[in-house]
Amino acid sequence: MTTLPGRPNTALLIIDVQKGVVDEAYGRGSVVANIASLVEKARVEGTPVVWVQHSDEELQKGSEAWEYVPELVRREAEPLVHKSYGDSFEGTDLEDILARAGVGRLVVAGAETDACIRSTIHGAFTRGYDVTLVGDAHTAGDKSAWGAPPVEAVIAHTNLYWQFQDAPGRTAAVTRAEDISFTG
Repeated sequence: MTTLPGRPNTALLIIDVQKGVVDEAYGRGSVVANIASLVEKARVEGTPVVWVQHSDEELQKGSEAWEYVPELVRREAEPLVHKSYGDSFEGTDLEDILARAGVGRLVVAGAETDACIRSTIHGAFTRGYDVTLVGDAHTAGDKSAWGAPPVEAVIAHTNLYWQFQDAPGRTAAVTRAEDISFTG
C-alpha cells in the first residue's frame, strides 16, 4: 500500500554484494545463496532486479574488490545503480529507475546490514515505498573492534525493529528468502 500513486509493481533491490564488502562477512555463503535464489525467483516471475554497487576511496571503482561476487551475475538489461553514499537513493538515479518501472514496493537484500542496508530501507520508507527486508539475505562484516555488537546481533536487531516499522500508507516487513513472494 505504497504512498506512491500509480506504482503497484515490486522490484528486488540487491545492495553492495561486492567482493570487498562481503568476502569476510558473517554467513557469507548462505546469504549469497539466498540472494541468488531471490534473483532467480524474481526473474522467473518477471520482477525487476535492480543492482546497487558502492564505490569510495576504500572501494575503488573498477578494482577487484569493487566487483560483484561471482555467484551473482547481473543481466545486461537489469539496471545497475552506482552509489557513493549509504542510502542507495542519494546522488543516484535509483528513484528514476523505479518510477519508470512503476515500482512502489521494494524487496531488499545485500550488505552491509548496519550501513547501506539500514540507510536504504529507511530512505525508501521515508520516500513512500513499502519495504520488505529479506531477513536471511543481508549481512555485514565484524565491527566489534570499534564497539559494535557482533554481526549476528546486528542482523537480529535490524530484523526485529524493521518488522515493527510503521507509518501512514506504507508497510514494512521482514521475510525469509524462501517465503518471499514478488506478486503479493
